[in-house]
Amino acid sequence: MSRGDASALSQEVRKAIGDRPLLQLGLTLNGQRVEWNNPGAPVTITIPYTPTPEELANPEGILIWYIDGSGKAVPVPHGRYDPKTGTVTFTTTHFSQFAVVYQKVSFKDVSQGAWYYRAVSFIAAREITNGTGQGSYSPEAPITRGEFMVMLMCAYGLQPDMNPKDNFSDAGSTFYTGYLVAAKRLGITKGVGSNLFAPNKEITRQEMFTLIYNVLKILGRLPGSQGQAASGFYDQGFGSSVKSLSDFGDAEKIAPWAREAMAYLVGMGVIEGHAGLLNPTGTATRAEMAQVLYQLLIK
Repeated sequence: MSRGDASALSQEVRKAIGDRPLLQLGLTLNGQRVEWNNPGAPVTITIPYTPTPEELANPEGILIWYIDGSGKAVPVPHGRYDPKTGTVTFTTTHFSQFAVVYQKVSFKDVSQGAWYYRAVSFIAAREITNGTGQGSYSPEAPITRGEFMVMLMCAYGLQPDMNPKDNFSDAGSTFYTGYLVAAKRLGITKGVGSNLFAPNKEITRQEMFTLIYNVLKILGRLPGSQGQAASGFYDQGFGSSVKSLSDFGDAEKIAPWAREAMAYLVGMGVIEGHAGLLNPTGTATRAEMAQVLYQLLIK
C-alpha cells in the first residue's frame, strides 16, 4: 500500500479527489509486481479519515472510487465511512488505485426527514440509481422488474454483457438488456417462463427478495449455515431476535419458488415485515428497494 499518483489522472478526477486519500494497492512477489484479481478472495481495506463538517453532516456521500487503468473513476458500491471508527472501509478483489471522494446527490422529492433519505442518498452517490429524471427519485412509485435487476446488479458490481446472446425474448434493446442476459447467464434468474422476464412488470416483494438471495448465493456471500448466519448478521445490526416464516400471518401466501429465499432472509433479520405480515405478493416501491439495498451494503 502506497500513496497513489494523481499526475496521470484527468483534471476532473483530480478535482473530485482533492486532498483526500489516494492509494495504490499492489502485490509484489520476489521483487516483481504481480497483477492480482481473485473474486473468491476479497481483501478488506480500512483507511483513517477525518470528514469535513459538510461531509460529516452527509456521511452517505463519502465513498470510494476505483481508478481503472484508463484513469476512469468507478464507484465501489459498498465503500463507506464508519463514524464509530473514523475510517473509510471497502473490500476489493483486485489491486489498483483507490480514492476517497465526497459526492452528495439529492432529489427534490426526497426530503431530509424522510425515512428513506439516507438510503436513497447512499445508492445515488454510488451511481446505483440516477433517479427518474428532472431531479426526481419518485420514492413512492413502484419499481419494475427490469429497473430492479439493473440496480441490484450495480449494487454488487455485476456488469452487463456488452454483446447479449441467448437473452430473454422480451429483453428488447434498452438500459436493462445487457443486465438481463448477464443475470440469465449467471443463474440469478430464469425469468417468468417461456423465456420471458417481464421487465416492465411491477416487481413483487417475494420476487425482489428472491433475486437478492440469488445474487448473494452466486457471489458466495451467504453464510454457511442458518445458525451461524443468524449470529453473524445480528452482530452486524440485522434484527434483534431469530424469526421464521411461521411468525408471520401471511406466510402461506409465499410462492413455493420464493420460500427458500424468504425463509433465509427472515432468519437473517433482513426481512422484518410489518404488523406481523410479510406481504409477499405486494409490489415494492422505489423507497423500499433503496432501503433494502442500503441495509445490505452497509453491513
